[in-house]
Amino acid sequence: MSGPREECGIVAVIGPERAAEWACLGLYALQHRGQESSGIVSSDGVRAYAHRAMGLVADAFDESALASLPGTAAVGHNRYSTTGSPTLANAQPILVNYRDGFLAVAHNGNLTNARTLRRRLERSGSIFQSTMDTEVVVHLIAAERDASRDRALLNALDRLTGAYSLLILTPDGLYAARDPHGFRPLALGRRDGAVVVASESCALDLLDVELERELGPGEVLKVGLDGSYETLRASPADAECLCVFEQIYFARPDSTLYGMSVDEARRRLGRELAREHPADADCVFAVPDSSNSAALGYAEFSGLPFELGLIRNHYIGRTFIQPGQAVRDFRVKIKYNPVSSVIRGKRVVVVDDSIVRGTTSKALVGLVRDAGAAEVHLRVASPPLRHPCYYGIDIPSRDELIAANMTVPEIAAFVGADSLGYLSFDGLYRAVGAREHHCDACMSGNYRVPLEPGIEEKTAFETPELRVHSPVEAPVA
Repeated sequence: MSGPREECGIVAVIGPERAAEWACLGLYALQHRGQESSGIVSSDGVRAYAHRAMGLVADAFDESALASLPGTAAVGHNRYSTTGSPTLANAQPILVNYRDGFLAVAHNGNLTNARTLRRRLERSGSIFQSTMDTEVVVHLIAAERDASRDRALLNALDRLTGAYSLLILTPDGLYAARDPHGFRPLALGRRDGAVVVASESCALDLLDVELERELGPGEVLKVGLDGSYETLRASPADAECLCVFEQIYFARPDSTLYGMSVDEARRRLGRELAREHPADADCVFAVPDSSNSAALGYAEFSGLPFELGLIRNHYIGRTFIQPGQAVRDFRVKIKYNPVSSVIRGKRVVVVDDSIVRGTTSKALVGLVRDAGAAEVHLRVASPPLRHPCYYGIDIPSRDELIAANMTVPEIAAFVGADSLGYLSFDGLYRAVGAREHHCDACMSGNYRVPLEPGIEEKTAFETPELRVHSPVEAPVA
């Protein structure tokens, strides 16, 4: 994978006796959306209990941690940071105590007016404990002093711009909300009276929860502790702007997203890619794992055999080994290994989901050539990434994006490929649906939600690092 890094995964559970255990399983299914930190807040309807830690779900939660999270309601979060530094102070869900009890908030997305809102709130006396845009939501709700909790939430959401899917746990139940354009997904399911809301349907599958539907853009759902729910605000008409990169890369292929199978959407991408950029080659293989379905689609349309040419190591974690020049392209070699018996002497098509800086692609092409490939034809199942994302994806500035600074032939020469082909916008939307219903700002530069001045300044929202002990256990009266 040489595409952008993962975003956050969120899940909430209402109803079962050990809701935190359900939430933990849901977080396992959503691990691909964030590996920086993991957290769960549970509630018995009176008190809230929190545990957050840096690292993967398996590192954050053991039997002791889950035993400290009683109650029939829980909300969980896997974090990959798009705003705020990677510290425990920025781990979610956020848990606060205010006049109406507690609020636990889990957020996937990025608020484009967070800096402006934060400055206004600070001038009015709000004190922030983290550098996350998510904390802005908490202060906005608390600032609605004369409103009911329902109205306070709706008023707070009215002040937000950008991309968000929110899960907010209270003593009375749960609120689930998507921004008016629906940039980020949110799925709703039920099982034996239990209600589960999660970023992707694969989390519901693990819990044997039947997918009922996806929340619509702009929808705000209120779920009671008894499992009953109502829509406080319905979806606006003709407003959806679904992140197309969810279908290209982020979501798991076994999820259903925007009403279609992610695996099937990616196979269609691969078929369109083969239609637009055929290659006189002997076999096709993927840069695993996010490109597997697209490579299968390419092979199906082209008639070329699909092979396992690259094997991915899923257990590398973080390494501090410094091999120096002795091991060329070490970061790529520790993650991928070519299958020489498949590659040697062959003209190969390598399918990837995207290219960001180009350095990973260059190293991969080098690995494949070193394994004996006669020719390497690189195919990319998305249009070129030429613009940063401000809606919750870690796609960097234009200075760092190779496609913003080089032509396609220049990129091919830089990575060392015999040929390079990107999927067109027409091919992309033949595969996934109408363009007017999707966001492709990272490729087109068409930002359909306004951006506040200075948003491109990555450090503008930062404050001095706060130290928080791990894990956090915070019962709230």
